[in-house]
Amino acid sequence: MKYMLLIHSNKQGWDEMPGTWSHDDVMAMVGFMDELNKELVESGEMVEGRGLSGPDQMKTVQATENGEPIITDGPFSETKEVLAGYWVVDVKNEERALEIALRISQAPGPGGKPCNQPVEVHPEGEAPA
Repeated sequence: MKYMLLIHSNKQGWDEMPGTWSHDDVMAMVGFMDELNKELVESGEMVEGRGLSGPDQMKTVQATENGEPIITDGPFSETKEVLAGYWVVDVKNEERALEIALRISQAPGPGGKPCNQPVEVHPEGEAPA
């Protein structure tokens, strides 16, 4: 069964990361994610995964009543969280998806301390018959 695992970042934390995370801390987190991705590829469970650019590079598109687009920079200042990355995994059961999400949550942060960020686990849906 396929699951999408989503990790969000606090916008304020994202903006502060360059100043509060040392280069070594950033490299440890990236190395952790690279190793996890490698393990998921080797186990055949990785379908796709990506880290996303920061909120300063986001756009939001919304259709108007007449079908014209409204395109804005995003997120708005009241946004507290932004999507930081995602994985699509194909695993044997929900338990395995939850195990992977737990590992993602434990990615190291400043000083090597686990970030313990929430990870959303979404089973793949099916279109109604």
